[in-house]
Amino acid sequence: MRLTIKQWIQVVLSLGVAIWIFWFLYKDISFAELADVIAETSMFWLAASILIAIWGFWLRAWRWKLLIDAGENHQTSTWRAFWALQIGYLANLLVPRAGEVARCGVLKKTEGIEMGKLFGTVILERTIDLLFMASTIFLAFFFERELFVNLFSELVSVDDLFEKINNALPIFVGGLIIAIVFFYYLFRKYRDNSIIKKLRHFIRDLIKGVVSVKKVKNQLGFWASSIAIWVTYYFTMFSVAKAIPATASLSPSAVLMVMVMGSIGMVAPVQGGIGTFHALVAFILIRYGLSEEQGKIFAAIIHGSQVLTIIALGLLALGIFFKITAKKEPKSS
Repeated sequence: MRLTIKQWIQVVLSLGVAIWIFWFLYKDISFAELADVIAETSMFWLAASILIAIWGFWLRAWRWKLLIDAGENHQTSTWRAFWALQIGYLANLLVPRAGEVARCGVLKKTEGIEMGKLFGTVILERTIDLLFMASTIFLAFFFERELFVNLFSELVSVDDLFEKINNALPIFVGGLIIAIVFFYYLFRKYRDNSIIKKLRHFIRDLIKGVVSVKKVKNQLGFWASSIAIWVTYYFTMFSVAKAIPATASLSPSAVLMVMVMGSIGMVAPVQGGIGTFHALVAFILIRYGLSEEQGKIFAAIIHGSQVLTIIALGLLALGIFFKITAKKEPKSS
């Protein structure tokens, strides 16, 4: 994937912000402190967290396969979807959000599926994940509502929030209407243009991918895997909490709250959630009685173990991808 100068500037800026946040958080923590905590960490629980995370990756790949195959006669290889997903995760460590395009490009090369449809399934995936994330936040609110209310009142002014929404809503609606009218006119006037034809074809494939959830044959498997993916996120966090003495006594609902804050941190447009994940996880752990150092070290251990896993699997996936494309293996392999 080639980047423009503007995109390179965005990558460098986002990486700079991530490194600065990370440095600011950890400038007062010595390697000796970190080494001491790692020495006390249970390798059994840490290994369990990595295995659970990998199982979550596999579930995500299988769910993606179900979407891709919806309404089609061919069967996508789950393994190839898995390796494409790992390359996508690896790309996200380099360029924020690039992984979604990268994994679609990889699967297009190995399975010969239209890019538009693949990207449509990814948009659908992300929409579903957003709904499950909102449900997880609601669940955390149910179990930890007192802490949740206190945090929200400290961080957000409800009156200011509604005022900003009211001010921005007319601009948003007006801009949306103008955009719809503009593209409608463009497609009508230049409908025979080759570029417009390709764009229309891509949009049709995109819509086909987005609505593919209705055509998924294994509806039970699709929605069960969607739930299971978030369950694996929880038990990955729970296992690391058990591995470290300072967090071993956290309640299940507290771990859920930590997972929610970590998930929000991962949404930030920086490489791999570097800095933002650590800041939010450490912030919430302090609320549960841990010291600032303990919170930051916990965040560093869980994030570091996951990043190393993604790098290892991503590099392995790259090797397999190059082998498949070089040999031009059949889809059924």
